[in-house]
Amino acid sequence: MNPIFITIGMLTLSNLFMTFAWYGHLKYFHHKAWIIAALVSWGIALFEYLLQVPANRIGYEVASAGQLKIIQEVLSLSVFIPFSLFVLKEPFRFDYVWAGLCLLGAVFFMFRDKITG
Repeated sequence: MNPIFITIGMLTLSNLFMTFAWYGHLKYFHHKAWIIAALVSWGIALFEYLLQVPANRIGYEVASAGQLKIIQEVLSLSVFIPFSLFVLKEPFRFDYVWAGLCLLGAVFFMFRDKITG
């Protein structure tokens, strides 16, 4: 399988863990002391790192560090928006669309040499 697809899959799972680590406590641990929420978040983040580090090592074989970072940012927003809507029950905002369009521009510039070839 192509290393970029392995990287994207692993980074997607990594972002799921990180989104829960960063924001899940707002829904599930809001009634607990912040230190409890922090410890639980650190435990969840461990799984994020167990996916993120090898994903970036695999991806670095075929992409630059900048390209990997842009992939991660696109995935981060792609995971965060549904999480925000369905888990945190926040209303949809068109700012998400504008942010996504800005990221598409970033993707174009970071991958311009591969796109325009």
